[in-house]
Amino acid sequence: MVSLARRVAIFVVSLLVASVVVFLFMAVLPGDPARVALGVSATDDAVASLRAEFGIDRPLPVQYLDWVGGLPTGDFGRSYVTHSDIGPQVLDRLLVTTWLVLTGMVVSIVVAVPLGVVAAVRHRRPSGTIISGLSQVGVAVPSFLAGILLVTVFAVRLGWLPSGGWTPPAQDPGAFVRGLILPALALGLVQAAVLTRYVRSAVLDVLGEDYLRTARSKGLTPGRALVRHGLRNAAVPVVTVLGLQLATLLIGAVVIERVFVIPGLGSLLLDGVANRDLLLVQGVVIVLVLAVLIVNFVVDILYTVLDPRLRRST
Repeated sequence: MVSLARRVAIFVVSLLVASVVVFLFMAVLPGDPARVALGVSATDDAVASLRAEFGIDRPLPVQYLDWVGGLPTGDFGRSYVTHSDIGPQVLDRLLVTTWLVLTGMVVSIVVAVPLGVVAAVRHRRPSGTIISGLSQVGVAVPSFLAGILLVTVFAVRLGWLPSGGWTPPAQDPGAFVRGLILPALALGLVQAAVLTRYVRSAVLDVLGEDYLRTARSKGLTPGRALVRHGLRNAAVPVVTVLGLQLATLLIGAVVIERVFVIPGLGSLLLDGVANRDLLLVQGVVIVLVLAVLIVNFVVDILYTVLDPRLRRST
């Protein structure tokens, strides 16, 4: 309980510090949102009136407290450009990005875990060497390039899947799945190449442990000994990488959503930057930061679940 309370306290403090950093970063950017919204030909009185309407004529501490106080209830303020509430926009786009990121993570795990285990078990054989070489090549391929290649092959030449667009799952489940396949593969396969190397390294470390040799001496085959006693220990460092990869997938989704014309958080963020809608950008960034902090918090909890030694020390 003490360890959990400490982790929760670290999470809350980290979120508060991140909110201050995000707010100050947006506040010091050059340019006046009111001037941008009205245009360069606007009068000073009109700009001052719009600044008062936006609330950006108040002291920075007051603006910060007003903004951060509304975050728990989903009140992110109103857009400087469209004058519409930002909260519903962020929520709708977050659901889209969540589908994309989680599907990409599933692809990464499904591909990387078996390949990484095979590459470790057969590290002295040609099959293990081939898997290691392919994973090294995959690490060098950016996700947007993988997306373009997938579109070229499966959408343009073969015509099996759509090249872009988004259909909500409630509207047409079949079209939703077909539209999600290529962007999820573009995100997941690149991360699978990275994860494969970590799984291989973790399993190789476990294969040399004394408890596996003891299990084999008691009659277990090497494969059963690895499954029953080794994979759980190998999962501890892999979970750390999964947490980092989930954060990487969130960032990579910004580009993938542009490539496949998906209306997610990434597209909303880029639109906000292009329109200099700083309050919208501020809201999207703090949501991404919150997602990364939640992932790190969950990874910390999983450590104690996977490794009994941590529970005993706690």
